[in-house]
Amino acid sequence: MTVPSTTPATEPAAVAPRVAEHLNRALHDLLAADPDVRVLGEDLVDPYGGAFKITRGLSTRFGDRVRSTPLSEGGIVGVGAGLALAGRKAIVEMMFADFVALAFDQITNFAAKSTSMYGRPVPIPLVVRCPSGGRRGYGPTHSQSPQKHFIGVPGLNIFELTPFHDAGALFAEMFALAQPCLLFEDKVLYTRRVYRDGVVDDLFHYELTSSTPTLTGGGHVARVFADGDPEPDCTLITHGGSVHAALEAMRALLMEEDIACELLVPARLHPLPELPLRDSPGLVCVIEEGSEGGTWGAEVARLLYPRLWGRLQRPITLVSSADSVIPAAPHLERDTLVGPEQIRRAITNALG
Repeated sequence: MTVPSTTPATEPAAVAPRVAEHLNRALHDLLAADPDVRVLGEDLVDPYGGAFKITRGLSTRFGDRVRSTPLSEGGIVGVGAGLALAGRKAIVEMMFADFVALAFDQITNFAAKSTSMYGRPVPIPLVVRCPSGGRRGYGPTHSQSPQKHFIGVPGLNIFELTPFHDAGALFAEMFALAQPCLLFEDKVLYTRRVYRDGVVDDLFHYELTSSTPTLTGGGHVARVFADGDPEPDCTLITHGGSVHAALEAMRALLMEEDIACELLVPARLHPLPELPLRDSPGLVCVIEEGSEGGTWGAEVARLLYPRLWGRLQRPITLVSSADSVIPAAPHLERDTLVGPEQIRRAITNALG
């Protein structure tokens, strides 16, 4: 068996890395720069390097600062939160985001509350990484996007990896908050390349914006727009896992329906940063892969309605996956999860 390199793989400078490689490099840089960082999770050490190879090379390079653990999500998060409470910085990997339910008590009743229940602010620099999402045929218990179950927990921050935002900057910001954070990482994104230099493809460009400076000085929200930046008929809002479905729908709407859309992609889902919406936003459509009912999208709409009430031309449209378990069969999974056609149909119907 070949042991992975102790450093991340390199590619020609002109080729953007895949999201998995970008995340791996960010972890290497983080551990090299800060000796207080510890990484815990199931099957993380080399030669396996984690189920999706995100921790490849870390244990070879950093030794026992990277540890494989027993199969106990509650135990792993409890140890990570304890390390954070004792002054370390902990990154805990859930092998699949579905399993974070097994650590719900440690996250919401211990880690999140420990920042404020001792009579003084207590730093808890803990990041729980959650590989999420479907479209890989993994079935009902390995394909979910459970972000909505953690929205609104006091003291808990929710982030999601996107192809626009720098992973190293996100880690720096999460640790600077000194509060427990969940970082969702859509598994389909792992094989996609990150976007660079403001270019998405031949039609779309992007910019990172923020109405308030972030701790890392970057922008919390990526705004994607068509070449020439036409006044949009619709503003789409989504998070990392649904970016490419939204982009595909935007292209079809523009080329076939003459409907111009812009796309807003926040890296922080809760608390939500202020979104850079135009004065006359027209239709606003919030898209997510999580199942319908009690959704992140509904929370976004709740925050936007007071701000936009006098300017909205139509109700905010919510698009989410079906109220269903996620089948393993590819054609059934495709029908259950949000895709470009569902987004396109929701927008054309809302615009009449």
